[in-house]
Amino acid sequence: MSESRVEAPHVLDRPALAALTGPHAHFAEWHGRLVRYPVEVTPWLALPDDPGPDDWADLAALAGPGGEVPLLGYRGPLPDGWEFVFSVEGVQLVDEGMEAVPDPEAVVLGPADVPEMLDLVERTRPGPFLPRTVELGTYLGLRRDGALIAMAGERLHPPGWTEISAVCTDPAYRGEGLATRLIRAVAHGVRARGETPFLHTGAANAGAIRLYESLGFRLRRRTAFNSVRPPGGAGGVAGAGALAGRGGVAGP
Repeated sequence: MSESRVEAPHVLDRPALAALTGPHAHFAEWHGRLVRYPVEVTPWLALPDDPGPDDWADLAALAGPGGEVPLLGYRGPLPDGWEFVFSVEGVQLVDEGMEAVPDPEAVVLGPADVPEMLDLVERTRPGPFLPRTVELGTYLGLRRDGALIAMAGERLHPPGWTEISAVCTDPAYRGEGLATRLIRAVAHGVRARGETPFLHTGAANAGAIRLYESLGFRLRRRTAFNSVRPPGGAGGVAGAGALAGRGGVAGP
């Protein structure tokens, strides 16, 4: 008699939860069974696998009066009165043999560079980057005449994996391969720790997907970038349009 085998969940199926209960546990803010990063670090949060009324009440409390919250990667139903404010399809890609090499021109970015990093993000819209996002991992940048023109870095950190994120280039310098150089440089640091790079982007972002696949990433799964609003809400706190980004890496 044959036995059916149930495949165990992969750590990247719930990357925020895996990170916040693993290497990023020092960032974790628990609200009942819901866990999130500090709001000035990143919008990521994770519901339990079987959210009940108390969990949705905790999420509504986080949204606040008239607010909305990102619910990244969620595919389940919403309770009565809740609504999706925004939902866009995303993809998760994993490294399968990329050439990861350091870049001699890349500089490590830190808290003192945050104003420039925020300015670059505002002009390029790669996805959410907040005043404390730089604390999540190593961020590298390229400068011209002292000005920051491109950057990429590390975001979610599930056990054994590191997400490459905030990949962006000043429009005046696009087409020079700067993003490729920085992705490879960040990946080199990830690999040096014995971990594997992965990333996210919008499913409709064909140009970015082509770039990542040409570098050695492959599609692992599809996901969703959502923003939801509890009953009685209007207006917003975290619009998911920013979560999906325009041309860079974002999402769950």
